[in-house]
Amino acid sequence: MRIEAEKLRLYAVTDRVRARSSVELLDQVAAAIEGGAGVVQLREKTLPYAEFLAEAREFVALCRSMGAVSIINDSVEIAAETGADGVHVGQEDMAAARAREILGRDKIIGVSAHTVAEAVAAYEMGADYLGTGAAFATGTKADARPIEREEIRAITAAVKIPVVAIGGITRANVAGLASLGLAGAAGASALFAEEDVRAAARELLPLCRAL
Repeated sequence: MRIEAEKLRLYAVTDRVRARSSVELLDQVAAAIEGGAGVVQLREKTLPYAEFLAEAREFVALCRSMGAVSIINDSVEIAAETGADGVHVGQEDMAAARAREILGRDKIIGVSAHTVAEAVAAYEMGADYLGTGAAFATGTKADARPIEREEIRAITAAVKIPVVAIGGITRANVAGLASLGLAGAAGASALFAEEDVRAAARELLPLCRAL
């Protein structure tokens, strides 16, 4: 496995709900890592490529200096150019097998999976971990629909790689994901929409460890 299980306990996904610039976003990333996030995914859906690339270079350097795993959302090209630790792709993005060809054997490939069939396919193509959800209703991704708890349990049982829940997770509801075989949980708004990102991460981490 290319990623330590403990790193996945609290997986931060960037959200610009409060950050007005890349500088502010990176400050939030640093705070999330200080609070206990072991993995941070840089998610930029609307930023022009050149700006995304510049931000990603600083993001990767920051994560590396602080001992966190740097993951780029969707863009295998930016992950390759910046030397990020890995990439996370959705079902509509590049296939995990192709991402592996481009990034090489040593990089981390994460894949979104909403069903057992998607999970098994990603695993067989060489994914290192899966993100499954939405665990709860979420405003971060408007088209994400919550999936049943039994589906999450079936996904974690079907593959031999870590599975992280994502989507609408907060300190108030994360305990509802206990005993499903999850390696951890991902937070976006639960971290980056908070005024004190560091404190939010510190409060969320022990709850994720209890899953």
